[in-house]
Amino acid sequence: MDWLISLFTDNSTIAHDVIVYSLVIALGVLLGKVKFFGVSLGVTFVLFVGILMGHLGFDIGNQTLLKFIKEFGLILFVFSIGIQVGPSFFSSFKKGGMQMNLVAALTVLLNILVALVIFYVDSDVTIPEIVGILSGAVTNTPGLGAAQQALDTMGKAGADSLSMGYAAAYPLGVVGIILSMIILKAVFKIKIENEVKEIEEEKENSQLKPYVVTFEIENKLIDGKTVLELNSIVDHNFVISRLKKGKTGEVIIPTSKTVLEIGDLLLIVCSAQDESIFNSVLGRRVEHKWEAIATEEVVSRRILVTKAHYNGRTLGSLRLHNGYKLNATRVNRAGVDLIASPNLAIQVGDRITVVGDPSHIERLSTRLGNSMKRLHEPNMFTMFIGIFLGIVVGCIPIAIPGMSASMQLGLAGGPLVVAILLSRFGYKMKLVTYTSTSANLMLREVGICLFLASVGISAGGGFADTVFNAQGLKWVLFGFIITVVPLLIMSIVARAKFKFNYLSILGIMSGSYTDPPALAYGNKVANNDAPAVAYSTVYPLTMFLRVITAQLLILIFA
Repeated sequence: MDWLISLFTDNSTIAHDVIVYSLVIALGVLLGKVKFFGVSLGVTFVLFVGILMGHLGFDIGNQTLLKFIKEFGLILFVFSIGIQVGPSFFSSFKKGGMQMNLVAALTVLLNILVALVIFYVDSDVTIPEIVGILSGAVTNTPGLGAAQQALDTMGKAGADSLSMGYAAAYPLGVVGIILSMIILKAVFKIKIENEVKEIEEEKENSQLKPYVVTFEIENKLIDGKTVLELNSIVDHNFVISRLKKGKTGEVIIPTSKTVLEIGDLLLIVCSAQDESIFNSVLGRRVEHKWEAIATEEVVSRRILVTKAHYNGRTLGSLRLHNGYKLNATRVNRAGVDLIASPNLAIQVGDRITVVGDPSHIERLSTRLGNSMKRLHEPNMFTMFIGIFLGIVVGCIPIAIPGMSASMQLGLAGGPLVVAILLSRFGYKMKLVTYTSTSANLMLREVGICLFLASVGISAGGGFADTVFNAQGLKWVLFGFIITVVPLLIMSIVARAKFKFNYLSILGIMSGSYTDPPALAYGNKVANNDAPAVAYSTVYPLTMFLRVITAQLLILIFA
């Protein structure tokens, strides 16, 4: 039995280190599934188990190894997040997304202001402690990692204080967000059913999704014109999916050279706001059951783009009309339908809806890949070249006047920025950035578990003496104030000033604090995807701001 005891007590062996990490992560994940009043802390429980194990004397003898695992876990976590949110990062600033991101950014600013007020009012609180409390209060782990790395870069102590402040503030941070949601509902006397109805009406009237409508040609000026000529007349993105000849009743897949005649029926895919344009140019809108007359020669299929060769190629370059006599009607990317315009750059993972002859569709499928197995293959080159570039970018010193040290994006900010850019523009460098949801989630969870376990184990030794006393209770109170005050102010502004739907505000509140447990609560209240949509809209910018501002606070005030 000596060998077994030695395995758990001798911290000089790799086997001991692996066992400690395995136990911490396994128990943390298990306890994270336990719900308290319908809310679970999720993977964050790994931190608390790590603190407990560290307190009980289960430490890592090789501090270099511990630091490597912590930093590498953080890199995996933020890189996976960047790859996931990158495609929506830039589009999130359009239309209503701009206002949502403004609310989220102001929330981040208010969090920092409240934290600085506490820092200046209470002289006993150090800047590492207040930054740790801030990171825990807004439930942002990458911010904690960025702050710790900034301290290491400057060669200053305080990493344990950061971890302890984070752990002290985190639980009530989650509770505070949910409490703010409940208070907002009570203040404005919101009825959920009315908010759901409003969201559904907005979806029906959405101007962004492809719109399928049938027109009958009545305009004599269009009689004899080709599809290509119609395209130049309308000058809007649209696709004619099918055409039924008025004289013969024949259903065809039109090409650019197809001649239009009075009485022809056109099945058009366009934006909803363009319907009036087609109404004035072509003629009246009609109801027609195209499926009822579809023959074996005219079918609709979705083709999955899985060959890297076509990553970044435009849809027009596929020559669907001339080469295959097919029409592409829409492109589904990450669950969002896009109008199939010729200039649209396709990416691996896109699903192209085409209409035409089954044999031609089969040929196109072979050309584009259409292999789910191929799509599930991991793109390791893109991942590690991205991490390499992220670390290089993160280490670039940025001199800011008045600061004692140059600012760096660090091991948290650098990979995050590079991952966002690669996921959005990687196709231009022929890099396949598509990652299946399950693979991305696995990388992300492994990374955050390794990071939190490392932080917990290293901070566990002095945690009880620091937190479970008057000082620790003060940290908890400070964290709760940092959580609730900015959130209540900005949620009221979002409702009263911007007239946001309550369900969207739930997503903004969760996203501005990058808090999945709060989002889970919001989804449960809403019973639809409105909170998740708002969450994903503000999440990329918020994550970026949290990582950068945590470092800035350390660099400026430490």
